[in-house]
Amino acid sequence: MKKYIFISILVFGTVLQSCTNDLNVVSKDDDVLSSEALYTSPKGYEKALAGVYGNLTLTGVIGPNNSSLEGVDAGTSQFTRCLLYLQDLTTDELVWSYEADEGTAELQRNIWTASNPIILGMYSRTMASVAYANEFLRQSTPEKLQSRGITDASKLADIALYRNEVRVLRAYAYYNMMDLFGKAPMYTENDPINFAGPEFNRKQLFDFVESELVTVLPSLKAARANIYGRIDQGMANMILAKIYLNAQVYIQADRYNDCVTKCNEIIAGGYSLKPNYLDNFKADNNTSEEIIFGIQSDGVVSQNWGATTVLTNGQIGAWENNGADFGIGGWSGALRIRKQFAQKFDGGKFNQDTRKTIGTGIQGDPSKQRTIDIADIGVKTQGYILSKYSNKTATGVKGSSSTYADTDFPLFRLADVYLMYAEATLRGGNGDVAQALTYVNDLRERANKTSTVGNITASNLTLDFIIDERARELHWEAHRRQDLIRFGKFTGGSYNWAWKGNASTGVSIPSHMNVFPVPVGSLGANHNLTQNTGY
Repeated sequence: MKKYIFISILVFGTVLQSCTNDLNVVSKDDDVLSSEALYTSPKGYEKALAGVYGNLTLTGVIGPNNSSLEGVDAGTSQFTRCLLYLQDLTTDELVWSYEADEGTAELQRNIWTASNPIILGMYSRTMASVAYANEFLRQSTPEKLQSRGITDASKLADIALYRNEVRVLRAYAYYNMMDLFGKAPMYTENDPINFAGPEFNRKQLFDFVESELVTVLPSLKAARANIYGRIDQGMANMILAKIYLNAQVYIQADRYNDCVTKCNEIIAGGYSLKPNYLDNFKADNNTSEEIIFGIQSDGVVSQNWGATTVLTNGQIGAWENNGADFGIGGWSGALRIRKQFAQKFDGGKFNQDTRKTIGTGIQGDPSKQRTIDIADIGVKTQGYILSKYSNKTATGVKGSSSTYADTDFPLFRLADVYLMYAEATLRGGNGDVAQALTYVNDLRERANKTSTVGNITASNLTLDFIIDERARELHWEAHRRQDLIRFGKFTGGSYNWAWKGNASTGVSIPSHMNVFPVPVGSLGANHNLTQNTGY
């Protein structure tokens, strides 16, 4: 079991109960401490902070099948799983074999509606993060602290840091709402409970996220200086870099210079590429010097149906039955990759690329060779498989459970920053093209175990190269939809992939699908909200 886990399941329930009325989210867990009991000591504030972070990992207070959100199932509301499904399952990167699982068929066939349960799960879980953050901020004002007799200077400084971290978590939640839905109800700690928040559009959300992060950033701990799993300046700068890179989509503004600036600040923060690419996706990846922010997972302490449990189990092939290789039981071919993604690794220059973990069948058995095409999503032996994630450590030690992964979800990595720097520079930002080329070739050399066989030249460094290289480097890490939208390739018909638009070879989908619909239930709970055009 990992030693860094500080998530408290009991405290998660406490924080949940104390604030869910804020957003018309109902807690089903009543047997928890009251907020007044929790916030009586500095230690209580530390536990409450763990509860706010816990929403990124846990779904409830009882176990992996429990959801603390009324009307939202645990399996369709775990944060990283929902993020993975909305950002990657909707694209060319993967398919889910068990289409009877609610909501998955509509997402991977790009035929979703406002009634999709996974979209509801993501919306509810993300807005719950806002509620938890607001409650912590309400309970940690100077007036509250003084009334509770908390006056020690060092403890007050700790709680001030907690408040800034929580503001980043809230900003991250609103970043996701801006990206996925293009709008959101706005709530802060200054609003009363049971308040119907006004609807903020993308420009308003952008301004809020940017302002919050810029304000708190100087007061956060330096990059890599905080306890693992907690916010630092690297995480805050990463969110800023993301909104600046995507500003043309979000607010129709050129912020590429700002993106380059933030990338430079992150790169100077002490991160470095993990020498072995695949070590970033193993059970001890909490030790990776490359990961800027990882969302914690532990097979005993924080059992959940999150992204790394899904990916590690799901990648196990129906024919291959190779779960033992990755320290996991496996779900018999739940995940496969689509043809267009597999083709990103075509050519001899990728023969020794460690990012290419594609499986095409059982070696030596002509009867068990996979086809690159998936004619029927339900046939688990059609389509190639991947072997990217593992529930074993870098030294081969199995995780603490064969069902739930110990592997943290690598939300943001330095490799992403290198590619963002290159892209922002190519789009007109004030970066250095030669430096961008160096960063790309650093990734290529890492992928090829220090060999330069995969290196590119300046003439190869184009935006078309970048979008494909991002797929090769960052696949199955919840980036692809956002990337395709930024490159104008998600909706429309300029780039089609297998089962896009519910056609086996892919067809054009309408532009309104660049954002998801506001869930029906959310519209009913707050009449200030409006539906996105086209839904």
